[in-house]
Amino acid sequence: MFTALYRHARGEAEFSYWGLTHKASGLFDDADFSGDDNAIVDFKYSAAPRVTWWFDHHQSAFLQPADAEHFRQDAGGQKFYDPSYGSCTRFLADVGQKQFGLDPAPHAELIHWADVIDRAAFPSAQAAVELKEPALKLTLAIEGSTHPDLLRRLIPDYLRAPLAELVECDYVQRELQPLLERHWKSLDLIKSRLDCRDGVIAFDLSDLDQEGYSKFIPYYYCPEGIYSIGVSRSQYRMKVSVGSNPWYHSPDLVNLAELCERYGGGGHARVGAISFAPDEVERARAAAREIVAELRAHNRVTA
Repeated sequence: MFTALYRHARGEAEFSYWGLTHKASGLFDDADFSGDDNAIVDFKYSAAPRVTWWFDHHQSAFLQPADAEHFRQDAGGQKFYDPSYGSCTRFLADVGQKQFGLDPAPHAELIHWADVIDRAAFPSAQAAVELKEPALKLTLAIEGSTHPDLLRRLIPDYLRAPLAELVECDYVQRELQPLLERHWKSLDLIKSRLDCRDGVIAFDLSDLDQEGYSKFIPYYYCPEGIYSIGVSRSQYRMKVSVGSNPWYHSPDLVNLAELCERYGGGGHARVGAISFAPDEVERARAAAREIVAELRAHNRVTA
């Protein structure tokens, strides 16, 4: 969507796409901001002077108060923040339409599915886990691929083809098929490790390289769960994922972004995460245990 907005507002340009990840060692290398224009989309704020565009919707958008103040003082008219949005894609489309005259209609399918996926607005856990829609298969490929070239090719292709056509492309299928096989196996693996008590689902995958699992699997097997806390490992971090059941609605839910911020993480009110260094397995497990205990105690009080 930013590519579409930029082309509309500033004309044709050569784009380079780089994925950003929450890591314990730091988020940005200012040397990477090497373009004539540099945009950060759907990620934390950077006060680096070469960042000329920024869009985000996370409650935990600012690493420190100085970053928030830097954003408030910016007068360039190309940095936007609104945590009321469920997805940055729809936020971008709306800003593009209101501020720059962009027509979002040609991208309606992309906007719709990005909004559904980012808000976890699926009709059921089955719909989220069984991956029958092309958009959900594309999401699996994006989240599970370890090849940056996939995204660099797929991002501009989103603007030229419908999702059902994109998912059948050879370069997508090469990534997707092994990830689908891994996804089906992960259902049984996670099911075998779930501990669901007092409305909190806990599981630990820290002995495996299994970070790319579907966050809806816990609710697929434990629909009574209100929160889920998982510990997982990848090559570059230990991660504690903290989520709430999208199909459970209550005014008494704990703000998970604030909870994760205590450990250096963040996110949204209903979903957050914390990153630790790859060798900090015990720190990640300890944080997860503390969060599980706090949420179970909260549920016992509010039950």
